[in-house]
Amino acid sequence: MDLNPGIAPKGIDMDIVVPDLRPASPARRAGPDTGTPHLLRRGQPHARQEAAPDHADGLSASFAASYAGIIAFMAVATEGSFSRAGERLGIGRSAVSRNVQKLEAQLSTRLFLRTTRSTRLTREGERFFENCHQGVAQIVEAMNDMLALRQGPPSGLLRISAATGFGRKVVAPLLTRFSAAYPEISLDLLLDDRPLDFAAEKIDVAFRNGRIEDSSIIARQLIPMQMAVCAAPAYAARHGLPLTLDDLARHQCIHTRVGGARVLEWEFKVDGHLRKLLPAARLTFNDPDLVLAAVLDGLGLAQMAGYQVCEPIARGALVTALGRHAPDDRGHYLCYLSRQHLPSRIRVFVDFMTEAIRAQNLHCLGDFGMDYSKAGPGG
Repeated sequence: MDLNPGIAPKGIDMDIVVPDLRPASPARRAGPDTGTPHLLRRGQPHARQEAAPDHADGLSASFAASYAGIIAFMAVATEGSFSRAGERLGIGRSAVSRNVQKLEAQLSTRLFLRTTRSTRLTREGERFFENCHQGVAQIVEAMNDMLALRQGPPSGLLRISAATGFGRKVVAPLLTRFSAAYPEISLDLLLDDRPLDFAAEKIDVAFRNGRIEDSSIIARQLIPMQMAVCAAPAYAARHGLPLTLDDLARHQCIHTRVGGARVLEWEFKVDGHLRKLLPAARLTFNDPDLVLAAVLDGLGLAQMAGYQVCEPIARGALVTALGRHAPDDRGHYLCYLSRQHLPSRIRVFVDFMTEAIRAQNLHCLGDFGMDYSKAGPGG
């Protein structure tokens, strides 16, 4: 089979596949048996001996073969010459030749017959081309698909996790606007207060309360996370408000349960140090909205997040206590796994939600400093 531009095999476009066929740097050495590069790490007197590939295993044998060599082979076959193959791949003719020779050595098969006048596929080369070209086309298609996720119009499934209260009150109401702006993105929202495993639960983006300790997670603070002890004016009129932390023991407190079992402790700052308390509770709910409803109904005191109570405080439906002991801001965060190679559906969601949530002014820094606890019963 003679190869030239007029009769080159058709049916494959490898334009996006441009492997690195440059000579290995001094730090990269060829393995003694397979020619597969491995990295010698600084500080290791002897590189760990890699196990020889098991050629009875198809996956192992495929790994041993050079992908760059296969692409070089396909380029020569489609372009009709080593020179034109090099031009297409953006490398020199000699680099194409070296990679094809390496592939032939790995396969123990001659793929081309070369003379000064022509380059021909051997029968084995023709068979290898026919077997490879569909697979390479699928690889090219897969790479194009991945590039579309990163660079193309935002589309696909976006799986979102959010803490129950924040997700219901802040995140969910914004999803209608986001869906209207990006109709090709499908949304799956999970409200859950348990510790999150991004990989196991296939989460793209998560909204979490408090600082994130996992260094592998990118955490963008959206708004401050302020905590305030609140009560309805009717409760304050009947029972007064606590003047000190010890006074909490004499009040009817309402607790929030998260993650199925854990009851949230109340946090305060005393003389510059964090202090946690768990006062005796009259009521406990596993839903922040139920806690807020009970407080608004005058059933007791609760420590709640600023995004929940800033609006009721502004309209006079709630008053605050112990503001001088308010804990430091821990933040509400939008979390994802990596800044690198971020799919466009995640990138636009992160930007949209960051801007939309910050624009709502869901914190009450000025109001939390107002302390109504001097009011006693009936005052």
